[in-house]
Amino acid sequence: MPQFSVIIPLYNKEKFIEDTLQSVLQQSVTDFEIIIVNDGATDNSEAIVLKQTDSRIRYYSKTNEGVSLARNFGIEKASGTYLAFLDADDYWYPDCLETFQEMVLQFPDQFVFAAAKEIQTANKTFPAGYNFEKSNQPQLLNYFESSQKESILWTSCAVFHKSVFERVGVFDPAIRIGEDTDLWIRVGLAFPIVFHSKILARYNYDEQSVSRAISYIMPDSTFLKYAKLEKDNAALHQFLDLNRFTVAIKYKVLGNNTAFKTYVEAIDSKNLNLKKRILLKLPVFLLLQLIQFKQFLANNGFGDTVFR
Repeated sequence: MPQFSVIIPLYNKEKFIEDTLQSVLQQSVTDFEIIIVNDGATDNSEAIVLKQTDSRIRYYSKTNEGVSLARNFGIEKASGTYLAFLDADDYWYPDCLETFQEMVLQFPDQFVFAAAKEIQTANKTFPAGYNFEKSNQPQLLNYFESSQKESILWTSCAVFHKSVFERVGVFDPAIRIGEDTDLWIRVGLAFPIVFHSKILARYNYDEQSVSRAISYIMPDSTFLKYAKLEKDNAALHQFLDLNRFTVAIKYKVLGNNTAFKTYVEAIDSKNLNLKKRILLKLPVFLLLQLIQFKQFLANNGFGDTVFR
């Protein structure tokens, strides 16, 4: 039984999958298996994977049903004590699993481990920004309090004891957008997160992100699911209000004034800083200009988008 099971969902990533796979095979720790779940890819992804001869690779092919079911399929097939996910266009540095192994030894009573990422655009590679002070040592953090800017749980740079999924469930296939956030909320309600500020992985930024980010809206059902719990959990309430802010801004840009007003009315204004309260009041044409400008800055490693 390996210590780590690395689950890679694969759909039309022929330009990236070889580098992604090699980043796992070149890990300084060797006690792992790789579970590749081909989710009905129609490009050359499968042929690239099948050229690999490493015995630690377990390859499965299925009809296309979406990333949630692909990851859940990998969870079912995993035999490792700890499960890690890696998207087929992301990249691990060679000491990624070794660092997680050290974190597990340092925090033997914990179940969820995560680390920092960097973001690669066409113009620059830069570290993600978090809302808490960096540390040279792993920190035990509350997910909601520590994810007000950038989520400390990111699919391609986190490790979970297999029992986590028995307790909180797996990715919800009914959620097509924000399925990872939904799972992180359930994880954050049940477990603290051991987080290392060391950068262990790289996220490849989508150059089509402007239009995609605006239309990428967390569904109402996610907020409704946690409506009762957030009444008694201030950190969860603030986290959800920050996500409501994101949804409200997107609906405003898309011209859906009814949905915009609904989300604004649901937000406790005390959970938003002054900048966010001002952004909600900006006319659409100024908001669009600001989004384009902030996107330009983000592409060059300065700041982030206005959506969070």
